[in-house]
Amino acid sequence: MNLLDLQRRMAEDVRRPLTAAYEMQQTTEDGSSTEELAASYIAPNSRLSSFERLEIYNRQYWFRLMSAVSEDYPSLNAVLGPKRFESLIVAYLHAHPSTSWTLRDLGAKLPAFLVDHPELVGKRHKLAVDVAKLEWAYVDAFDSKRLEPLTAEEVETIGPDSRLFLQPHLQLLELTYPVDTLVLAVKKGMPETDIVSSATSQKDTQYRMKLPSMRQQRVYLAVHRFDDSVYYRRIERETFLILSAFREGSSVADAIASGFAKSRLKPDEQAALVQQCFAHASKLGWFCTTEAISEHQATSVM
Repeated sequence: MNLLDLQRRMAEDVRRPLTAAYEMQQTTEDGSSTEELAASYIAPNSRLSSFERLEIYNRQYWFRLMSAVSEDYPSLNAVLGPKRFESLIVAYLHAHPSTSWTLRDLGAKLPAFLVDHPELVGKRHKLAVDVAKLEWAYVDAFDSKRLEPLTAEEVETIGPDSRLFLQPHLQLLELTYPVDTLVLAVKKGMPETDIVSSATSQKDTQYRMKLPSMRQQRVYLAVHRFDDSVYYRRIERETFLILSAFREGSSVADAIASGFAKSRLKPDEQAALVQQCFAHASKLGWFCTTEAISEHQATSVM
């Protein structure tokens, strides 16, 4: 066995899923003995067998992945409870194992995975999905680029045919629960050392906080970064639709038309909301230049 074969052999064994008891599997997918495989390239020592030495790496690999996902979803953990959350993360990682050198995007598909697997979260399915969407939006808003915003002079030149581009870090969410209050409560009330699953922290018990009650309420959020901090800002449905239309490439006139297509607001109220929308977006630097977007898109493709 040369070095490359050895690396491939160990990588395959280390990445093999753990058992339900978080132990290394006794056999491989083809029925081979894991103990014999381990003995073929790992020497035992006075305290551990070859199998036990390999198991350390196998378990730590999966605990690290579980921890990485858990750290991005502390509020989902609080909503579901440690045991159900732990089971969810394990099922998710089996369906979406790590395929990248970075763990940053490991939890990116969890909101969509939750949508497709309501059986994993029980009665709080819709609430769990909303919480997951907001927590991943936080990650995206924190990490995504901030491009050069429009200047005050450029904002004044905006006309009906203008096409506005939104900052990559700005995330727009339509939710069925006001989970922004829940997520903020968890972030403020949960000790940092406990924002991980009980499996990865190896704790028998976990801090549990009292969560605010949640009733269904349509909420529209703008999640954005300002001065290196992430903020959640509730916006009107019409504002959400206008900004979403900008992201899809619509002109100012078309975006405003789509925003008020089914609105019950009176003309003067619509005018005031448009003015408010543009004022807030400009103040917070949500609009950026065509040149900045083009450069960002070109860099992303490379």
